[in-house]
Amino acid sequence: MVIEMGARKLNQQLVLFCLFLTIFGCAFKEVKAHTTTLHLRKFSHTPPDRISEEVENSSASGSVLSARTERIDPLDNFRKYNGGYNITDKHYWSSTIFTGKYGYIIAALWLVGGVVFAGFRLVVALCVTVKERRERKRLSCFAQCDFWLITVSIFLTFLVIVASTVALVGSSRFHSRAESIKKTIVETAEEASDTIYNATETLTTMQNLTWPNSGSERSYNLNSTVGSLNEEAANIQQKAERSMHLVNKGIQILEVVTAVTVALNLIAVLALIAARPLRLHRAFFSLTVVCWLLTFLFWVYFGLYFFLDKFSGDTCAALDEYRLNPQNSTLSSILPCNERLSDDTILHDAGAEIHDIIDKVNENISQAKSAYLPGLQYVCNPFSGPPEYHYQPENCSSDTIKIGDIPQILKRYACLDSTAGSCTQGETISASDYNTILIYTTSVQNILDVFPAMERLVDCQLVEDAFSEILADQCMPLKKYAHMTWAALATLSTLMVVIVVMSTAGALHGIKSHFSDRSVKPNSESAEASEAETIETHSTAKLRFEVNRAEEVP
Repeated sequence: MVIEMGARKLNQQLVLFCLFLTIFGCAFKEVKAHTTTLHLRKFSHTPPDRISEEVENSSASGSVLSARTERIDPLDNFRKYNGGYNITDKHYWSSTIFTGKYGYIIAALWLVGGVVFAGFRLVVALCVTVKERRERKRLSCFAQCDFWLITVSIFLTFLVIVASTVALVGSSRFHSRAESIKKTIVETAEEASDTIYNATETLTTMQNLTWPNSGSERSYNLNSTVGSLNEEAANIQQKAERSMHLVNKGIQILEVVTAVTVALNLIAVLALIAARPLRLHRAFFSLTVVCWLLTFLFWVYFGLYFFLDKFSGDTCAALDEYRLNPQNSTLSSILPCNERLSDDTILHDAGAEIHDIIDKVNENISQAKSAYLPGLQYVCNPFSGPPEYHYQPENCSSDTIKIGDIPQILKRYACLDSTAGSCTQGETISASDYNTILIYTTSVQNILDVFPAMERLVDCQLVEDAFSEILADQCMPLKKYAHMTWAALATLSTLMVVIVVMSTAGALHGIKSHFSDRSVKPNSESAEASEAETIETHSTAKLRFEVNRAEEVP
């Protein structure tokens, strides 16, 4: 009788699965769009509680973000960008990246200024003759100036070491938080993909049970749908892995470049300080050029981290806005939870269908209990009654079983030993029928097991939970370390400007001293020779005078 019940309800189950296909179709848009926001979640700016307060007190949910994102857009003739938070708009990106203009402009001026100064010095070097250089007098304050330059340079080097340490720590922790966000995104994508795979696997099993060798249109459509679902599930994982690979690669490159640049700068500054008292003029000049180039990079890094700080604020504000009001969120264009009402209707219909099927199964079990299978237990119906049909498995009584446990109950009544030749008394179910029941009930149980995950997927709860986790655990620390990094880089860049200017002045001073030393030595030798010649002439004249005087005496 149970077998007959299964055959009668099989078509109803297939209708149920078709409803799930519709659910999957809606869910895919949400999950696929969710994976496109992977590169957003590396940053934060505004505290989540402050964002929540602003969003809740705003008459229009997009007003807070619109105000935040009103920035100069260099791609639109430097007019104000008013498009809100939109990662698909190039004008949003250009206006946000341009927030680091202070670092970019200073870096450009520093680079151009250095090139102009180097060209000027080259022209001066070609115009001034060697003879004119040698005629320059040695500066009387050389030793005193050199002492103060070295003293100030040592103090500035200490400050550079401190700023470099802060920049390295901030950058490292910033990227550590970004890795945590990446992990959250990957786990969310994997959960969504696994949910879909579990459902399609169950659907395939049910299809093979119903139409094992059928070429009907229904079977063809079901095969096509299953294939499409599996392809979409694979796309979710592939996009997540590809996007995370790009994000991870970008994070690693930025971290390595920052660390290497800071380390090289420390080495160059220390070598620069050592080369000054050792009179290594060529090395001193070369190290000054290296520090000049590194200073240019530091100003660029400062602009980039300043941009990341601003971008993180926009992102966390958008995530919190989406969490509070997905329907009116600026992210709704890529995370279409504004369609969740229609999706909830589909879930409601699917729950109603399963509820009715289990009720009918229990009716058949009631008849079987009174007839020939007294050991059967009723199946737990995890759905509430009409009209809500909420999924509430915790409300099942202790004396009921899951539909997937039916094979274990029927096993005592099944004739499973095919070698015995005949079944014993009480074994009223054949092995083939038992296997059919096993596959069928297991498939239905798998659908019930995946139903909560489907609810989270369709209701956007999966995405909202991920957003909430990022907002609660990552946004504030990420913002803190981004701010720490750009502040340290700004300080480091300023210190390097002072050091390079002082080193350039010292290098020019060293050149003058070098030629002065070369001119002093010949002049000294000439003076000494002239003095010796004068003494010798005076002695000769005196000797002649004494001789003449002696001859005049009688």
